[in-house]
Amino acid sequence: MVVREAISSTDLEPFRRELTGYCYRMLGSGFEAEDAVQEAMLRAWRNQDSFEGRSSLRSWLYRIATNVCIDMHRQVQRRARPMEMGPSSPPDVSLLGPVLPEATWVTPIADAQVAPEHADPAEVAQYRESIRLAFVTALQHLPARQRASLILCEVLRWQVSEVAELLDTSVAAVNSALQRARATLRSVEPEGGIEPLDGPDAELLARYVDAFERYDIETLVTLLREDAVQSMPPFELWLQGARHIGEWMVQPGPDECRGSRLVATSANGSPAFGQYRRDPAGGYMPWALQVLEISAGEIVGMSFFLDLLDHERLFPTFGLPLHLDG
Repeated sequence: MVVREAISSTDLEPFRRELTGYCYRMLGSGFEAEDAVQEAMLRAWRNQDSFEGRSSLRSWLYRIATNVCIDMHRQVQRRARPMEMGPSSPPDVSLLGPVLPEATWVTPIADAQVAPEHADPAEVAQYRESIRLAFVTALQHLPARQRASLILCEVLRWQVSEVAELLDTSVAAVNSALQRARATLRSVEPEGGIEPLDGPDAELLARYVDAFERYDIETLVTLLREDAVQSMPPFELWLQGARHIGEWMVQPGPDECRGSRLVATSANGSPAFGQYRRDPAGGYMPWALQVLEISAGEIVGMSFFLDLLDHERLFPTFGLPLHLDG
């Protein structure tokens, strides 16, 4: 009889980062991914007697995390981005609409939570492509088991036989799921991915920060591709076109962002900024997490996740303070 040592939190903790990335792709929410990994770790510790050692501890944890994600996914609607909810709007603040629940949206995740700690440039590029907001949103169109199959096989590079064992199914069933998943993604995922960032991109971002903090919208618009898109969860409204984005920013309401400060971070393999608006009590308070997409030296996407629903959780998750001094 083989006697196994008890599984401790020390044994489980090294898997937290990769499990968080997996659960995020499954669920489309940084907050839910954290909760799912915590639940998976708890289930593993509570049910360690069921771990027979025939598979690796890593595989066993992924099996538990997959079941947690499937259970969580049954309880909510499919998360989306504003661009899936309807056509773009003219730059008219009266069309902004109501604040929709957090569960409506695909939300960002901090690279510090999920990015590979030690990776070569090819692995970094693959990570950035697999975590971008458009790809994670496309994944949400897949049934949960198709989604798990595709993430495990094509993102994490598991063997089909390993995935079949994890999902308690056959190799043929996994291959069929992959075929259907690929077809769905081709029909829903926007063309184009994230390109490697280089020196000129750093200069572009510096010019963006300078223009935004000075609220020089005329200059800021020159940094955008002509067909650039801006979205603002938790609102359904989104804008397309550099000219429309510029017109939006000088309207009453958005114009209150004048005088903001930006603090750099990173999200979903993309450059990001914490935006702080002036606090009437002094200094600056959190307002939005800005996630930018860059292609060919231009900004092509601006996702502004407004900090309206969970003031104490969003900014700290990205290593951003809850207040800036004036």
